[in-house]
Amino acid sequence: QVQLVVPMAVVFGPGSVPGDLPRPLPFRDVQEMEISVNLRTSVTSRYEMLYRSTTGQEEAALAAATAREADAALHLLQDTTLGSLTMYVVPETSSLLPQGVSVYVGKHRSALVRAGGSLAALQARLREVAQVMSFTASSIAAALSDRVPDGQLSPDARRNLKSSLGYEITFSLLNPDPKSHTVDWDIEGAVNRYVKPVLDKLSLVANFSVDSQILYYAVLGVTPRYHKESSSFLLSAHSLPHVINPVEARLGSSAASLYPVLNFLLYVPERSHSPLYIQDKDGAPVSTNAFHSPRWGGIMVYNVEAPASPQASLPLHVDVDMARVMEVFLAQLRLLFGLSREEVPPEFLLEHPGNEGLADWELDHLLWAHTVENIATVSTTLTSLAQLLDKIGNIVIKDDVASEVYRAVASVQSAVTELSLGHLYAAFQASKEAVTSSERAFFDPSLLHLLYFPDDQKFAIYIPLFLPMAVPILLSLAKIVRETRQRKKEPTKMD
Repeated sequence: QVQLVVPMAVVFGPGSVPGDLPRPLPFRDVQEMEISVNLRTSVTSRYEMLYRSTTGQEEAALAAATAREADAALHLLQDTTLGSLTMYVVPETSSLLPQGVSVYVGKHRSALVRAGGSLAALQARLREVAQVMSFTASSIAAALSDRVPDGQLSPDARRNLKSSLGYEITFSLLNPDPKSHTVDWDIEGAVNRYVKPVLDKLSLVANFSVDSQILYYAVLGVTPRYHKESSSFLLSAHSLPHVINPVEARLGSSAASLYPVLNFLLYVPERSHSPLYIQDKDGAPVSTNAFHSPRWGGIMVYNVEAPASPQASLPLHVDVDMARVMEVFLAQLRLLFGLSREEVPPEFLLEHPGNEGLADWELDHLLWAHTVENIATVSTTLTSLAQLLDKIGNIVIKDDVASEVYRAVASVQSAVTELSLGHLYAAFQASKEAVTSSERAFFDPSLLHLLYFPDDQKFAIYIPLFLPMAVPILLSLAKIVRETRQRKKEPTKMD
């Protein structure tokens, strides 16, 4: 049974304290909610709230002209522990929040919330904000998707990448027609400028490696349809799944990888199929001209402008606009990690994370989900190992395998304890150690199934060897026994 504890500070600014507080500030309160995964598994979320008034410095920060300036000033004053949240309650009449906005979620681990009149209304709003900034029932269900009955999962629940100790990111430029196009892309500069800040932030979650390649004569494997009215070629939504397999055969990156590989492909269409546009299910053109495949990566089609004169010399030189390309790939990267912002109510205003690619609370969101998933993975791995050892009676467990199992159990218990104390980072690190130890134990070469045979397998192997030799031996023994009996029956002759 896992309990997720979120430490929350609810800070009342001047003129925002509700009139129906149960006792004077400061005081503590606890709100619990149970997230049911299946009949046997449930996760308890527990929000431990400290209600207090603002300090002098916080009041000065809340007097800023805009919510963004207030958020930047408050960041220096608040608790920056991973998994903790700070809610600043401002009066209904405050000009910090724009018209029609009741909640502003900043780039860090704090939010500005308009006072909702009564304490009950404020608490309901705070609970909604806390779920957006930490975890929701759907994000926990997605993390435990292997245990949730199929009918209860949303269509996007299995889209997110599974938790892993590392990921490999491969950027590939596909140029199927190098006779017509010479394509230049500054991938190294683009990675350093756009991707590195995001991966630096995500380095808490896992290790990342990035590489790139250019593939010539690599086609999509699907013939696009010509559209007369627009004089362009179209790829419909139902044909997109058939694009990936032929391309993946050329990529060759996942074959030798220990970790999941994320593929981001930039496809420059051949001249005979240019311009090429992607259509959605309704037949409308996709604005980004890109699509993504869950747990695999994404593909963007980059059209080259036709030369002004038909006699232009080939191949045409193409400089890729990396800012436009990376904007699409980073959006797809967020989708693959489950960091989409689609479920936010309309009165919520979420600050853009800027160059870092994700806000501090989004990183926490990822850590909550991955910690729960790691604990479930260890539980499944150790259960499978125990069942395997029960089935094979003559298996030998070495001391190093046993110590890995003990270490995995101790680490997963530590992770559950740290979660119940609200220590997200320590819980995540313990869950990672538990996964590593359980995988080492499960895949230890000394536990190979082929090393140990059940009795029925032994009979199946040895009977064909010994039966041909045993038949003449048994027949000879039977003959000897028969002859011995006959001798005993014959009367001895007396002279």
